[in-house]
Amino acid sequence: MGGTQAPATPTVVDPLHSPIDVHILNRMVQYPSILLDASFAALSDATRRGVLDQLGRADASITDLAQAFHMTLTGMRKHVGVLEQAELVTTEKVGRVRTCRLGPRRLDEESAWFERYRQLWDARFDELDRVVEEQHRKEKVDGRDKTE
Repeated sequence: MGGTQAPATPTVVDPLHSPIDVHILNRMVQYPSILLDASFAALSDATRRGVLDQLGRADASITDLAQAFHMTLTGMRKHVGVLEQAELVTTEKVGRVRTCRLGPRRLDEESAWFERYRQLWDARFDELDRVVEEQHRKEKVDGRDKTE
């Protein structure tokens, strides 16, 4: 049918309420959580913790790290990749050699996370100590009353 269509009216998007802005905002809010998850995932493996220990002493190539940990280059590249995603390690390729060094992150977010839970558990144990002490006091009083 050869009818003409009315021109489409332009859609006005409110930048404060557009889905794109909400998505970006959510990403910004979730970024520390994502990085925290990546850090804990990276640190959960003994080899990766060992790599961080080694890089804390000196920069090293992936080849050197692979030899030190008795693994293949491919295996070490995967470990280094996980550490890079967590921003715990950076690499630089010069010629055919990829050198690894500790990344710029100082694990401040991870330390803060541990500190919050340490304080929570300290408070819980302090309360448990108080309850146990109170129970001991009651038992002593009850014991005296029974003997007198």
